[in-house]
Amino acid sequence: MYLGTHHMMVLVPTKSSCCTYIIKVHRLYDFIPNDTSNMLYAAMEIIQQVPCSCHFKDGYASKSEDDDDNSKSFQNVLLKNLNALYHFIRPYACAGVVIAATSNSLLPVEKLSDLTPTFFIGLLKALVPALLMHIYVAAINQLSDVEIDKVNKPYLPLASGEFSMGTGIAITLTSVLMSLAIAIMLRSPPLVLGVIVWFLFGTAYSVQGNSFLAAISIMFLNGLLQQFPYFIHIQKYVLGRPVEITRSLMFATVFICCFCIASAFLKDLHDVDGDKEFGIETLSVKLGKERVFWLCVYMLSIAYGAAVVVGASSSILLSKLLTIISHCILASSLWLRARTVDLSSNTSTFSFYMFIWKLYYVEYLLIPFVRC
Repeated sequence: MYLGTHHMMVLVPTKSSCCTYIIKVHRLYDFIPNDTSNMLYAAMEIIQQVPCSCHFKDGYASKSEDDDDNSKSFQNVLLKNLNALYHFIRPYACAGVVIAATSNSLLPVEKLSDLTPTFFIGLLKALVPALLMHIYVAAINQLSDVEIDKVNKPYLPLASGEFSMGTGIAITLTSVLMSLAIAIMLRSPPLVLGVIVWFLFGTAYSVQGNSFLAAISIMFLNGLLQQFPYFIHIQKYVLGRPVEITRSLMFATVFICCFCIASAFLKDLHDVDGDKEFGIETLSVKLGKERVFWLCVYMLSIAYGAAVVVGASSSILLSKLLTIISHCILASSLWLRARTVDLSSNTSTFSFYMFIWKLYYVEYLLIPFVRC
């Protein structure tokens, strides 16, 4: 509101437009006295009769409600897209990539003095192409399975329509090209080779429909490609030491390969309905949920038993105790949780599958301490 000598202007915002009311004040004593306080009082009386709310700041009207609505609409669209992207990239698997690469990068470390800024910078640089290649695999998998996901996982962005196929393709191409480019820029042959093989097996995993081949692909993706490339990259190209394959690395590779095969079969348990509808003969479709479920539980139990044996053979007391006790606890947790699963419920089987991912995270946290 602006008060002049002979005029008074009132700006009143409404939903459709901003209306301006101008009150011309004449020096007519029978209308409004020539007194500033009375002029203000008269103006406020008029404003109170206007059927809308006014907000003033520094003497001027605030932005219109249309601007506020547009701002809120933009924020809602942005948050919706970010949420869709969050589900599109499968964040639980992204966390697995980071934990796995970090764990395997710690295996070449022989003393605390190796943990220099150079080590951490080299690790962070190596994580970037790995995360981008993971996003590529997650994206192309959803592009290939969009029709099946409408039955099995209708909440995914492509299946639900939150992302168009064009958006999915754009994310897929961008992530794979950036991953390859950054790996080449780092001038580390093991990383470049690892990214290329990851690309090939990730593509094969996504476009084929055989559950056994899918399990083999996952074993290579998570069991081999997240072990050797990062171990050799840190050992030779960051720490500057000759390449030496250790027993700890071999244990980690064998254990995680068994873990990945089991998780690949468990992944299909809650997808049986859609797989049957589209004629995809996974192991769960062929043998039934119960047989596959307990096969995977026994497979993981054997892996934990092998880890206890490896720990018992360690010459380092701390490593021996930690390896034996922790894997006994994890094996017990596995069996306790397995007994509570309702195989007729997709929610229950999916919850157990996510529990396996938590065991996967914990195992990678333990691997740097397993010194054979």
